[in-house]
Amino acid sequence: MTVAAQGRTESSSRPRPDGRSTRWDDHRAQRRTSLVRDARSAIHELGPGASMDEIAAVAGTSKSIFYRYFDDKAGLRLAVAESVVAGMHRKLAEAAHEAPTPHAALRAMVRVYLQTIERSPHVYWFVTRTAIGGNVPDDGASGQVEALGAYLDSVITLVAEPAAQAAGVPPSTAAAWAAGAVGFVRGTGEWWLGHTLAAGLSRDELTDQITTWLWNGPVGVLHHDTTGRPVAPTEQPITEKQEYR
Repeated sequence: MTVAAQGRTESSSRPRPDGRSTRWDDHRAQRRTSLVRDARSAIHELGPGASMDEIAAVAGTSKSIFYRYFDDKAGLRLAVAESVVAGMHRKLAEAAHEAPTPHAALRAMVRVYLQTIERSPHVYWFVTRTAIGGNVPDDGASGQVEALGAYLDSVITLVAEPAAQAAGVPPSTAAAWAAGAVGFVRGTGEWWLGHTLAAGLSRDELTDQITTWLWNGPVGVLHHDTTGRPVAPTEQPITEKQEYR
């Protein structure tokens, strides 16, 4: 038997994909995505402490359907977390890419983060904590912690790039600062949410404050006036239209 003939024989002997199985897998993936979207809407309405029964009721289905796709509430929390952080990472990357300067990139990313958590605080608390002021849920959701950790690592990379460009420092130095900056922004943002949006402090006001605090830190030391004090950037504020096209 020739090599070509042997190849045809082996190819014909391989099991062909079951069309029904492929369609079922596609259906399950679509249904799972739809349930995650419905769960996010329910949590946005009900709050981070919503039960599976309540989530299912608002979603117009049964708790058993959710358990069929997510095993338990920890599995649903992980799926929602993955959806939230994927969307946030995409917006952060777009904001950083479209910004004309490193300072504008930093401000744009801070604004994206605050904008995201402000739009749905309930969903944010659901994927990060059991309740405002609480801790990461102790319900076996180790995958959730890993998902959030991977997200934070990826954000550090995004934030480090404009910092390195502005300060002219090695990538490792910029990454060390970015790690602290990400923690600072997250901590400040959560304080803002936990104090009822800080009694009237607007998103834009907090965005400007955080950006100034971060920029006049490691970057500002390279730009001092004659008194030795860091000089605030003189760039014009970037409009929402410019930041998010």
